Amino acid sequence: MSELKLHTLAASHAANAAAEFSLVTDGVDTRLAVWASKDRVAVLNAFDGQTAGTGDLVSLVGSLSARNAEALRQQLPWLQPSPLGLGTSAGFGDRLGMATPGHVRALKAVGGAIAPIFAQQSIREMTRTGRTPRQVIDAATWGAFAAGWRRPVGADADHLKTTDAIDACAAAGFSQYTIDPGEYVNSSADTASPGAVRRAVSALPWAYLEDSEHGMLARYAGRTFDLGSTSLALNAAAVMCASAKYGAAIAHVTKMYRHLQSVLPADAFELEVSVDETETRTSHAEHLYIATELRRLGVRWVGLAPRYVGRFEKGVDYIGDLTAFDADIAVHAAIARALGPYKLSLHSGSDKFSIYPIVVRHTDGMVHLKTAGTTYLEALRTAAGLAPDLFRGIYAFARDCYERDRASYEVSATLGRAPLPEAVGDADLPSLLDDFDARQILHVTFGSILTACEASGHTMFADEFLLLLRQHPEDYAANLETHFVKHLAPFARVPAKT
Repeated sequence: MSELKLHTLAASHAANAAAEFSLVTDGVDTRLAVWASKDRVAVLNAFDGQTAGTGDLVSLVGSLSARNAEALRQQLPWLQPSPLGLGTSAGFGDRLGMATPGHVRALKAVGGAIAPIFAQQSIREMTRTGRTPRQVIDAATWGAFAAGWRRPVGADADHLKTTDAIDACAAAGFSQYTIDPGEYVNSSADTASPGAVRRAVSALPWAYLEDSEHGMLARYAGRTFDLGSTSLALNAAAVMCASAKYGAAIAHVTKMYRHLQSVLPADAFELEVSVDETETRTSHAEHLYIATELRRLGVRWVGLAPRYVGRFEKGVDYIGDLTAFDADIAVHAAIARALGPYKLSLHSGSDKFSIYPIVVRHTDGMVHLKTAGTTYLEALRTAAGLAPDLFRGIYAFARDCYERDRASYEVSATLGRAPLPEAVGDADLPSLLDDFDARQILHVTFGSILTACEASGHTMFADEFLLLLRQHPEDYAANLETHFVKHLAPFARVPAKT
């Protein structure tokens, strides 16, 4: 390495039969270095960069480009996203593309047995942050490589609503596809009159559901389903309500799944179904109906996110009766075991510390924890401690954007309860990340913060914010490790299933 005048980042060093790979830095820029013997030099052709030869060894140093990320994934297969199966897993949404080293540290701190999805982003989040699916994958690749991760990883194309979104994420190499049919869920069925329910059922796309109202009733009404630890009886009214509420959503998921089958090999992806971002909870009868209908239509999935009892608001702990949640998820878990098995998924799972032990107890580790905005909040915590003026400006701007940006999220924070920027001293700014209202305000305004520009076209916050994190990677990673160990430790006690 001396001839390169670069310092090797030791944790990143990896090798296969053809070459050795590492990240190197000159103290300012980080680059990829590849070494191969002259008889294996063909491996370098897949990479971009400058080559140099010393005796029998040829080296290449190149940028952290998309091409080099793809070539590295081909050489080190654990960096290539792949389906993770039914083992305990966690998704780490990284809106800035800089958090994976901290996530890796937290996983290693709890034993590393939880299967990670470092590349997790919804189309909504990509739009708000100005990132592409490929950029999300590549950022996770470089982060996992830098931190020395050596186990399989997944990549979650989250909350997909259209086949075009599937195509974009499939082209980038995602391995998990979370279908969100929320726009097709008829939540009004919960309180509708019997006549309105009948009309809604009659209007369902029965041809696409490959069924009829008569067939559906004959299949479910009056039956008792054995779930192992309990049983569930369905009468005609419950079946009609479940069909009115979720029938169109099931048709949409089936359409999306069949499109996935047309663009990817069956062993290249796994499916998650998300009905959590809806107005009303998913009853146990409705969960059973969804799972049974999807299975009848040939859909295969690895995880399902129902709308559980209580509130799963962004960035804060579970809001609701823990005894009621315990009883609710016990039956959801029994359904998932009996009709799958498949994992229960906790969406908006960040910071729900009070329910993690309950979830682990009932799922026996067959669960997926999905987090996102809490990683961004730890980036803000880092900024609050290192650059008070920058953070104060971000917080003030977030307050101005909150009422508009909260529209697509389940939050209950109010501006009136949140501290004013000028009322908090520099030393106390990090504590705003622990204040319920300030935390949610900062959580949901990330898109506005990261894309806000001056009249000149220069960003108001993003460039300075990202530069700060790049200059202080240890501070950011340490904050992430501390925060995510609290998330992962309850799940790490359960051995992963195969």
